[in-house]
Amino acid sequence: MSAPGGPDPRPQVSPGADGGGVVDGRRCRSCDEVSAFAWPACPACGGAVDPASFGPFGTVWSATVVRIPVPGRPPPYRLAYVDLDDGPRVLAHVVTDPTADRVLPAPVGGRVRLLPTTDDGDLLVEVVPA
Repeated sequence: MSAPGGPDPRPQVSPGADGGGVVDGRRCRSCDEVSAFAWPACPACGGAVDPASFGPFGTVWSATVVRIPVPGRPPPYRLAYVDLDDGPRVLAHVVTDPTADRVLPAPVGGRVRLLPTTDDGDLLVEVVPA
């Protein structure tokens, strides 16, 4: 099976000031819509956009544990949709404690911190203790 062509569709993450990561995206000048991608115009209204950074903190909107194997991803692993503070919703892998006896989803409504991107380009978050 060959890899799909074209640009990487995942949001780009840069190192943040505190060692976390920030998503490099866009914010619309007209309607204030945010995007995790470098669109040339606002996806909501078509207006002009400015570069913006979002994160490193966010709130889990939804989460799951994937228990089926896919190439390069031995199960189980956790995924979460995260609403970045003042930013867009992104899909990220949740860092799992390797010593845990069970893999549970990230808590919905829980706080997470975006980490710098791995070599494979996936977004990573870690659960922030309450």
